[in-house]
Amino acid sequence: MKVVAFERSVQGTGASRRLRNSGKTPGIVYGSKDPALVIELDHNALFHALRKEAFHSSILDLEIGGNTQKVLLRDYQMHPFKPLVLHIDFQRVSASEKVHMRVPLHFTNADTSAAVKLQGAVISHIVTELEVSCLPADLPEFLEVSLANIEVGHGIHAKDITLPKGVTLVLHVEQENPVLANARIPAVKSADTEAVPAASAAAPAVEAPKDKA
Repeated sequence: MKVVAFERSVQGTGASRRLRNSGKTPGIVYGSKDPALVIELDHNALFHALRKEAFHSSILDLEIGGNTQKVLLRDYQMHPFKPLVLHIDFQRVSASEKVHMRVPLHFTNADTSAAVKLQGAVISHIVTELEVSCLPADLPEFLEVSLANIEVGHGIHAKDITLPKGVTLVLHVEQENPVLANARIPAVKSADTEAVPAASAAAPAVEAPKDKA
């Protein structure tokens, strides 16, 4: 994905406020051997880009002044209640250096699994992204997690999925081997029924006294 930015010459809180008021978002590019560079981006284009999954997990082509560099989205700040991007950070990447990146998980084949079709199990997604390590060229947009063979009472773990060539789990994820999804039979609560006393079980009727002649 391509991102167009412009070098920003003025810094400070007041300058950033004026920038946002003019429909721009302040940002920074850092990393590699080059010095950090403060930038500005068109807010509307950036806001819509942030809604795309690939923008968060792909190598981006950041164009500044006609020069393009490879970067990763590292952080961004949103306004507490307005649809407004306050600031964004990009990190330069080198083609020869591995990067650590959180990659979204796409769960597939849940409807065709025996646990769902034959046993009525419900699939719960416990983890929706994993942190991986790889060279920038090998970074996948997402990781596919097949649920075709999931069993009731068991889960799919991080080490159970097939990773693309050149991609590995970061050390702490590999050691923890978290559960990504599990299958369970939903509990059905039966309504409590109260016995209604039969007429014969009710209190005996009291006969009215007979009038004496």
